[in-house]
Amino acid sequence: MREPHPPKRFWFAHVVRATVGKTLVALFRVAMPGAEKIPAGGAIVAGNHVSYADPMLLWSRSRRPVHFMARSDLWDHSFIGWGLDTLWSFPVKRGAADRDALAQASSLLQAGEIVGIFPAGSRHADEGESHGGAAFLAMRNGVPVVPIGIAGTERIMPKGARVPRFPKVVMFVGDPIDPARFTEGGRKQRVEAMTVEIMERIAEQVEKARKVVGR
Repeated sequence: MREPHPPKRFWFAHVVRATVGKTLVALFRVAMPGAEKIPAGGAIVAGNHVSYADPMLLWSRSRRPVHFMARSDLWDHSFIGWGLDTLWSFPVKRGAADRDALAQASSLLQAGEIVGIFPAGSRHADEGESHGGAAFLAMRNGVPVVPIGIAGTERIMPKGARVPRFPKVVMFVGDPIDPARFTEGGRKQRVEAMTVEIMERIAEQVEKARKVVGR
């Protein structure tokens, strides 16, 4: 894997958000009801993941910069790795606890930044399976998790399509989930309980978003 080399200043990311990002938001008519629920300070945004466009459009539409965890093998490609470095992303290894990724995410959260996580990991139409990373990081750093339901991105490149389409995309933002509410049992039990609620709240927002775009 190419070693990540994030720049000291992310001027390029700001330029991309102000140009390419705004263009993408306009093309897909991205709406984000409840965007004001994303709090100031450190927070985790957690959403469903059904398309490669999910992180791109959420990154473009969010009023605050989002630092996404991305699978580490993407850094095997020099150009892609460079792009991820310069656009606020950082790698995470799948299949085991990645201490470096957890440390990087914690550092960002403690600095008051937003970290983006898709609890299901890779792209799934059914978000039944989940990982506990979002809940673990929230508890470790005392920050809320903001559930987001995304709908419409699955229509950008449906099965059999040769060229992308430009459907309306809706990202419904739910109320932040405070990790301090989960007090029963040991850390493992608390993380599991919070993860269940995160996934339930994401599913609620997905249903709201689907009603807007139409199934």
